Amino acid sequence: MYVRILFSGLILFLLGCTENPGSKKVTVKIKTVPEVKISDNETFKAEMILFSDGTFMMGSETGLAQERPIHKVMMKSFYLDKTPVTVGQFRKFVVTSGYKTDAEKFGDSGVFDYISQSWSLVSGACWKSPLGKDKPIAEDNYPVTQVSWNDAIAFAKWAGKRLPTEAEWEYAARCGGKNNSKFSWGDKLLVNGKYFANVWQGKDISSPQGADGFVNTSPVGYYGITSCGLTDMGGNVWNWCSDVYKPYPGNNDPFQPNDQLRVIRGGSFLYDQNGENSFSATGRAFNTFETSLFNTGFRCAKDAQ
Repeated sequence: MYVRILFSGLILFLLGCTENPGSKKVTVKIKTVPEVKISDNETFKAEMILFSDGTFMMGSETGLAQERPIHKVMMKSFYLDKTPVTVGQFRKFVVTSGYKTDAEKFGDSGVFDYISQSWSLVSGACWKSPLGKDKPIAEDNYPVTQVSWNDAIAFAKWAGKRLPTEAEWEYAARCGGKNNSKFSWGDKLLVNGKYFANVWQGKDISSPQGADGFVNTSPVGYYGITSCGLTDMGGNVWNWCSDVYKPYPGNNDPFQPNDQLRVIRGGSFLYDQNGENSFSATGRAFNTFETSLFNTGFRCAKDAQ
């Protein structure tokens, strides 16, 4: 169990809305799909954005080493959740299905302590109480955290959806591959004193937080939407993707293949030694499929019919 959190913390430290004025306007459609019956008078709904099929150049030559090389990817049409899955939505899933998360099975989960500046396994930390059993309960309009890749897969199946591939995540962050700005909202984290996402402020882990309004997670959609209708596509919480992590074709950097590693995208509110690159549309990282952390969540995708 010690290896579980040590491995997770190491990975996270190695790698973590408004319209960009210079980006091309992309036409999107907003759908409410699917509907899952919860009871006689309640359904589960989530707003989704439709992205049409196309081709785009994935990756970056100016970002992190793992973002290279740029390569062409062909995409099929798909829907992506407008926001990360919320605590309230996840609660409906748990109440309806009786599902028990990996963190609940382990009895603890990963939380970063700002005072000691270290990760630890905190007893009782789970999706309901992401900081620990004696800490505040998570609010319904915040992104659910302390969910493993396994948990995200289970929720997606219950909702009639799936996790996005990392190509789909980047395609959506770049508004159908047409937006070439560094971040999903533009090229800067801060413009005229305004933050466009819930990100770490400062150069290191000792930097004080709260200038963007939050120390930890923020309500989904708090910072507005991208030009194609999505929220929180950078910062706030890392997003699980469906893929096993591996280098891009043509990337010859040393890497030991590991089938337990899954891709995470978008960065989070927490410090990352790669700084603002973790919030970029092309940034990528990974974690083990059973890992649950207080800065990791997910959103769902669905094939377009």
